[in-house]
Amino acid sequence: MTAAGRTSTAALTLLVVLGLAGPLSAQTVEVAPFAGYRFGGDLFELATNHALDRDGAPVFGGAVSVEMSNGHWFEALVTHQQADVDLHSGPFSPPVRTRAVVNHFLAGGRQDLGTGRARPFVTGFLGLTHYGADGDDEVRFTLGGGGGAKFSLARHLGVRLDGRVFTTFVDVDAGAACAGGCIVGLNVNVVWQAEFTAGLVLVF
Repeated sequence: MTAAGRTSTAALTLLVVLGLAGPLSAQTVEVAPFAGYRFGGDLFELATNHALDRDGAPVFGGAVSVEMSNGHWFEALVTHQQADVDLHSGPFSPPVRTRAVVNHFLAGGRQDLGTGRARPFVTGFLGLTHYGADGDDEVRFTLGGGGGAKFSLARHLGVRLDGRVFTTFVDVDAGAACAGGCIVGLNVNVVWQAEFTAGLVLVF
């Protein structure tokens, strides 16, 4: 990861830690490791600068949730996705195996929609996406959202199912033209990804 990527990741991690430091001692905390599959290979193509025949890859990560009030939770989310791809530099050159990675570092909220043993919920996040390959790394702003359901198995154990959609802002260009009045143009290049995951919920 580049220096900029390391700085951005460290800053987001610090914000999450500071946000959790106060509530952790008094509030219910959930830790949910998960795994699943994420669709959308555009970030892999951007990372390798090659067109790829890949629709997605497995993903794993974890969420830390701190109960606030009225079914609302503060939630931090970290995910990791990687893919090994063969890149061709020329028609007569052998393929070169390259590992591309996509990491999300997000924070936001979760709203539970019920109080029973099975609880549907909705989520919303913002944060950073890091993607790269062969030492070429980029960090971009990301929005995310989704929903799912949480099932209580015991007092301190449950199962969580999630569906999430992420929008990563790869490039944003603005321009203006003035002739008796001004017209502002905005060109936004975004990459969409969707994932489905399942995991355990550990309640503290």
